Amino acid sequence: MWAKRLFDVAGSSVGLIALSPLLALAAIAIRLESPGPAFFLQQRVGRHGRHFSIIKLRTMRAARPGETRQITVGRDPRITRFGHFLRQTKLDELPQLLNVLKGDMSLVGPRPEVPAYIEQYSPEQRAVLLSVRPGMTDFAAIEFSNEAEILASAENPESAYVNEIMPKKFALYQRYVEQRSLALDIALILRTVVKLVRR
Repeated sequence: MWAKRLFDVAGSSVGLIALSPLLALAAIAIRLESPGPAFFLQQRVGRHGRHFSIIKLRTMRAARPGETRQITVGRDPRITRFGHFLRQTKLDELPQLLNVLKGDMSLVGPRPEVPAYIEQYSPEQRAVLLSVRPGMTDFAAIEFSNEAEILASAENPESAYVNEIMPKKFALYQRYVEQRSLALDIALILRTVVKLVRR
């Protein structure tokens, strides 16, 4: 709906302008701590199954040959010290405001998954999940803000994510799709900010 898109454009534009000094400082700190680019791009699946490159501040050292794991667990050794801070505060997600401005994402909506995990959903579930633009936050992002810590206690983190967390996330995604409104978006953004401040 046009009101949601207008809200996304206005919110992401204001956010990028206000947060640009913070993003610049974070980018410098990343480059100083470890070699490699300040930003990290990864293929995700968006609305109607269209792939796009999600933008994040890089929180890990450069990948070594053979490293293909898609999820991070607890104190993952690949995460840098500053990267851990960025993840804890969710500051690594801020560059996604560019994805919102471009139209790949929305401020609020189901979090975009990598193609491999999208394939784990049934066709009916994919139809629901991919019917809206993915977002920076939603019910599931708030509920599973400590996902890495949860998976750290699992015997098989990959299996735990697919078989335990993904079904719970989908129920929350479906709830958002069914109830979505501009008022709900504003409420979820406020809940996200409050949760981050408390962390």
